[in-house]
Amino acid sequence: MNLGRPRAVPYTDQPEGLTGIDKRPVDGPVRVAAPGPKGIGASGLAGDAVCETRHHGGDDQAVYAVAREDLDAWERTLGRPLPNGSFGENLTTEGVDVSGALIGERWAVGAEVVLEVTSGRIPCRTFQGHIGEKGWVKRFTERGAPGAYLRVIRPGEIRAGDAVRIVHRPEHEVTVALQFRAVTTERALLPRLPAAGEALHPEALATARTYMEKYGTDAKG
Repeated sequence: MNLGRPRAVPYTDQPEGLTGIDKRPVDGPVRVAAPGPKGIGASGLAGDAVCETRHHGGDDQAVYAVAREDLDAWERTLGRPLPNGSFGENLTTEGVDVSGALIGERWAVGAEVVLEVTSGRIPCRTFQGHIGEKGWVKRFTERGAPGAYLRVIRPGEIRAGDAVRIVHRPEHEVTVALQFRAVTTERALLPRLPAAGEALHPEALATARTYMEKYGTDAKG
């Protein structure tokens, strides 16, 4: 479990030059709750900073999770250590296929909290500056394992080491990885996204519907 404090950096478009992407592990307990609409609400974790609320945070991006296994793979690629929290994630999981999770999948974390998968994380300039790797946005996008944003269904407290249990899996086939590819590199996949229904991040759902209105369900526009 990782929290970030506001920090001034030269690589963010946030008006005051602040970012909370540099997240560090904590033991907890930490209160998790819906933070409010995007643009107003920030992180779903008490004590965690989200400074650029125009693009980050809010109810549909309340929590960000990355698989430790994906960080390990990137360590091998980059040739350097990536501690938990390196991608700005709140939850670093083990044994959970985060990017393979279904949109609308629900996770029970610890004894109280229930989270719902909404979308993948789109990389940005701040992420690239934080990682400090040339062409990072393109490289991260091409790998197609973005980690998952989650909304808070049931609030409560979590601690480092809490179990993550999948308590609901919807019947469609729209995974985080598919949704990410659809909105980045393979837009012909967009007509598949509405199958996830209202569980899908509303911005991704709107993108898919706009595409379908313009090109239909089978076009490759």
